[in-house]
Amino acid sequence: MFTGIVTAVGRIVDSVPLGADQAHGRRLTIETPAGYLDDVGVGDSIAIDGACMTATSVDAAAARFTVDVSAESLARTAGLDTTGVVNLEKALRANDRLGGHLVSGHVDGIGTVTHFAPVGESWALRVLAPRELARYLAYKGSITVNGVSLTVNRVEDRADGCEFSINLIPHTIEQTTLGTLVPGARVNLEIDLIARYVERMLPPA
Repeated sequence: MFTGIVTAVGRIVDSVPLGADQAHGRRLTIETPAGYLDDVGVGDSIAIDGACMTATSVDAAAARFTVDVSAESLARTAGLDTTGVVNLEKALRANDRLGGHLVSGHVDGIGTVTHFAPVGESWALRVLAPRELARYLAYKGSITVNGVSLTVNRVEDRADGCEFSINLIPHTIEQTTLGTLVPGARVNLEIDLIARYVERMLPPA
């Protein structure tokens, strides 16, 4: 489990195929800030841009670790098939503060940035989510974008999906990769965990 509070910005520095065709996944090497991996071991879970992955090797001295990403995960996420900066979060401990919201690290869909622009000291972000996620998006509800726990400010159902709006404060821009987004960028989305269970418990209409 995670909280959607990014603990470091890392970088995928290498991506190696695990087989000869697209049925195979890729092995990623991620570079982290110095000291970030001091309490991380092989088998630990780390969310990479919101996708929960298992550390398959850890070199704390070199500030690098590797993960193996299956072809299925690559097909259902954005940004894990290439090198570049990524948001990182270590798994939640039982005695940690829950600063964001409960996050499983399982990507529910890929959204597309439709608008990203400064507004005063903050930034306005709008993302078009797949239509099947619309029922889980609500005003003042929670959403995870590339592993970052955020609050929805507006929801608009459209023919091509559900567009939601978010206000990003300067701290979020400085401490995550969201400041690098541009219109057209694809982002990993995870809907609120509680909303998923509420839907399951409700009787059919």
